[in-house]
Amino acid sequence: MGVFLGSSDSERAALIDRRQARDETLRTADIANAFAIDPTCDPYDLALEELDPSHPSLFVNGTHWRWFQRLRDEAPVHYHPVSMMGPYWSVTRFDDIRYVDSHHELFSSSWIHGGVSLNGLPVRDAGNPRGLKMFIAEDPPKHHNQRNVVAPLFAPTSLAQLEPLIRARAADILDNLPIGEQFNWVRHVSVELTAQMLATLFDVPQEHRMKLIEWSDTISSLSDPDAFESPHIGFQKLYECRDYFRALYEQRATEPRKFDLISLLAHDPSTRDMDPQEFLGNIMLLIVGGNDTTRNSISGGVLALNEYPDEYAKLKADPGLIPNMVPEIIRWQSPVLHMARTATADTELGGRQIRQGDRVCMWYVSGNRDERVIRRADEFLIDRPDVRHHMAFGFGIHRCVGNRLGEMQLRVIWEEIMKRFSHIEVAGNPVRLYSNFVHGIRELPVVVHR
Repeated sequence: MGVFLGSSDSERAALIDRRQARDETLRTADIANAFAIDPTCDPYDLALEELDPSHPSLFVNGTHWRWFQRLRDEAPVHYHPVSMMGPYWSVTRFDDIRYVDSHHELFSSSWIHGGVSLNGLPVRDAGNPRGLKMFIAEDPPKHHNQRNVVAPLFAPTSLAQLEPLIRARAADILDNLPIGEQFNWVRHVSVELTAQMLATLFDVPQEHRMKLIEWSDTISSLSDPDAFESPHIGFQKLYECRDYFRALYEQRATEPRKFDLISLLAHDPSTRDMDPQEFLGNIMLLIVGGNDTTRNSISGGVLALNEYPDEYAKLKADPGLIPNMVPEIIRWQSPVLHMARTATADTELGGRQIRQGDRVCMWYVSGNRDERVIRRADEFLIDRPDVRHHMAFGFGIHRCVGNRLGEMQLRVIWEEIMKRFSHIEVAGNPVRLYSNFVHGIRELPVVVHR
C-alpha cells in the first residue's frame, strides 16, 4: 500500500497549482488531507520515491527517525517532485548539509526565491510580496547589515550581565512549582522562563510576556489545520503583533538609543525604514528565535533524561556535567527541523545534479543523527566527547545569532533544577507540535520530587 492516503494524483496536482498561484484562501486542511500519510507505516516497506519526510504528521507523531535513517543510507540527496510543500531536494547527511549551509553564494536564503522554510514560495510579483521578509531570509549584503544591528545584544559581555537576572527568574519559577503533583512542564517552566527573557530583550512590560509567546505559537502553527483553517486567518493575529511593536518602534525612534531589540532596530540606518512586512518579519524572527530553541530544549532535556535513566543517574552523581549536557540536549532535540535554500546556479551535490531555481531542504534533525559523523548518534550521552560537533544552530553566515543566550538559559535552569529536585518524572506522553519546521513540544506532564 502506498504512503499517501485519500486524494488522487490529479487532486494533489491541482492543489499544488493553486498553492503556486498563491491563493491565500486555500484551506490548510485541504492541503494536509490531500497529502495525508500514514505516520505509523514502516518507511522500509515503501518505494524510495515515496519517502517524503516533509509532512508534519510524522513529527507530531514522533515517527520521522526511520524515514531519515533510510534516506541517509540510500538517498542522502533525494528529489521529491510532489509534496505538500512543492518539489524539493532532501539533504539528510551531516557533511552535505554543512556544504549547503556554508555556500550561501550557491544556495540563496532570499525570500524572493522562497526563503528559509519549505513553506515559502518564490515571489512572482516583487512589488506585492505575500511572505514575510526578514534578515535570515536575505543574502549579503543586506543580511549582514541587519543581523549586525541586533548582534551586540548577544555578545559575551551582554550575556554576562544577563546571567544573574536569568538565574533569579529561574529560581523563582522553580520555587513555585507544585511538589508531588502533576503539571505541564512546558507551560509552567519552559514557556515561563523564555517569555520573561523575551520581554527583557524587547523591553516590554512583563505582564505582556505571554503575548510574545502567543505570537510565536501562531507563526509556528500556521500550517496546523487544527489551529487555523488557513494561513490567512493566522496572519490576522500576527498583524496584532505588528501593530503592537510598531507603536513601540515609533516611540523609541524619538528617544535616545537604548540596549534593547526595538531601540536597536529603530536607530540603525539598516532597519530604520522597513516596510510593514519586513518590520513584522524581523520582529517575528527575533521572537521565534528567542523562544523556540530555548523553550523546546528545556522541555526536550527533561524528556531525554527520562528516556535515558542511566544518563540522569550520571547527572545526579555529577552536576558538573551540565555544561557538557547542554549542547547534547540541543543536538538531541534539534529545535529547528530544517532550513531551506534555493540553488542560484546548476551545481552538484552528493553526486546529484541540482538545477538553478531548485529548492533544497537541509534536514538538521537528520544531520544531528548521522552516525557517519557523530559516534553513537542515536544515543543521548551527557558526557559525550566533542559535544559541540552538531548542526542545531546551522553553519556559515546564518548560524544562529542567539545561540549562546539559548545555551546559557539552558545551563542556568539545569543548575537551579539540580539544587532543588531529586527527580523530574515524566508522567505521560508528550504532545508535540504539528510542524515540519519547529521541533516543538506543546505539553509534557511531569511530577517533581524534592
